[in-house]
Amino acid sequence: MSEFTYKKDIFKEYLTFSQDKSFLLESGKTFGPITICFETYGKLNRDKNNCILITHALTGDSHVASHDELDSAGWWEDFVGPGKIFDTDKYFIVCSNVLGGCCGSTGPSSINPETNEPYGINFPIITVKDIVNAQRKLFDFLNINHILAVVGGSMGGMQSLQWSVSYPDFMDGIINLAAPLNLSTEAVGINHIMRKSIMWDPNWNNGNYYGSDFPAKGLSIARMIAMLTYQTRDLIDKKFGRKIKNNIDDFFKSLDAEFEIDSYLSYQGEKLVQRFDANTYLYFTRAMDLFDLRREYGSYAKALSCIKAKFLLVAISSDTLFNISELRRAKDILKLSSVDLEYNEIQSDYGHDSFLVEVDKYKDCISNFLDTLHDEINYRETWKEFEYSTGNI
Repeated sequence: MSEFTYKKDIFKEYLTFSQDKSFLLESGKTFGPITICFETYGKLNRDKNNCILITHALTGDSHVASHDELDSAGWWEDFVGPGKIFDTDKYFIVCSNVLGGCCGSTGPSSINPETNEPYGINFPIITVKDIVNAQRKLFDFLNINHILAVVGGSMGGMQSLQWSVSYPDFMDGIINLAAPLNLSTEAVGINHIMRKSIMWDPNWNNGNYYGSDFPAKGLSIARMIAMLTYQTRDLIDKKFGRKIKNNIDDFFKSLDAEFEIDSYLSYQGEKLVQRFDANTYLYFTRAMDLFDLRREYGSYAKALSCIKAKFLLVAISSDTLFNISELRRAKDILKLSSVDLEYNEIQSDYGHDSFLVEVDKYKDCISNFLDTLHDEINYRETWKEFEYSTGNI
C-alpha cells in the first residue's frame, strides 16, 4: 500500500511515498520509501490550469529561483520570478529535485532503512522514466491532474520528452530545450570517462565513502570534462585565450603552473564538490545514457505518436554536447509523428550553456508559446461555458 507523508522546511517541501517498496522501476524492481524534495513558486489558480513543471539538468536541484530577497539565487534565476519568462505572478511553478538526487530527494546518499547506512551503489539503477514516474506521484499528492506545461533543458529536456510520451493527456504543452531523442555515441563515451574518473578515485571505495574521505578529485575531474562540453571553443578562447595565471618562468620550474583556463576549470571542479554527491553523478549520467524511447515502444515513430501536447523544441546553434544535427533529426521525427511542433534554433556563441544564461534569446519563443497555450485554454473554457448555457452539456 502506497501512502504519502509530507513536511515543509522554510521554502523546501518533502513528499515521501511508496513506504512499502511499491514504486515499480523500469528495471522491474520495486523500491521505497521514496522522498521527493520540491519547491513551488507563485499560486495555483482556482481552475488549476496555470501550473508549470520545471525539470532540472544533471547537477541541478529544486531551487530554480529565489523566493524573496533574503533567499539565495536559483539555477534559473533570470528565467523564473515576477515579470520574468516564467512569471510567478501568473504561473504556479513546481520544481523537484529528481529521484536519485542529493539535495533532499532519495538517492545513493540517502539512508537505506534496511541497513541504516547510506545506499551507496546498492541504490537501484534508475532511468529518466523512473524519474518522471516519481514526479507524477508528486502531482497526485498536490491533487493536480492536469498542468499547463513541462519545461526542461538538457537532462531536464529528456524528462519533458518522457513526460510527453508517458502521460500524454497530463499537459497542454512541452518545452524541450536542447535535448535530443537519445545521447550520441560520443556523449555516452564522455559520460563513461567522467564516471571512471570518479570510480578510479581511491576514495570512491566502491561507492562506500560516506563518513570518510570523499572522492573529490574524481568528481572534480568529471566536472572539468563536462565544462569543456558545455561551452564552445570560440567562447573559451575569447574568455581565456592563452593567458597565464603565473609568471612564464614558473612553467619551466613546476607542472603546477597554470593557464587561466586551467585555473577556471579547477575552480569549477572544486565548486561542484562542495554541493554534489559523486554517486548521484554516476547514476544521473547512466540514466542519460539509457534514455531511449525506442526501448519501450520499438521505434521513435510509435513513441512520439503518443504525444498530444503542443511541443516547443529549441536547439542551440553552437551546442557541442548535443549537436544541432541531433536536434534537427528530433524535429524531423516529431513532425513525421504528427506532433503539433514549433521548432526554434537559437544562434549563440555560448554552446550548451546558452539555455541557462542567455535569457533574452529565449524570451520571445517561450513566452509566445505559453501565451498560445493560455489562449487555447481560454477558448476551451469559453466554449464549455457557451455549451453549458445553451444546454448542450
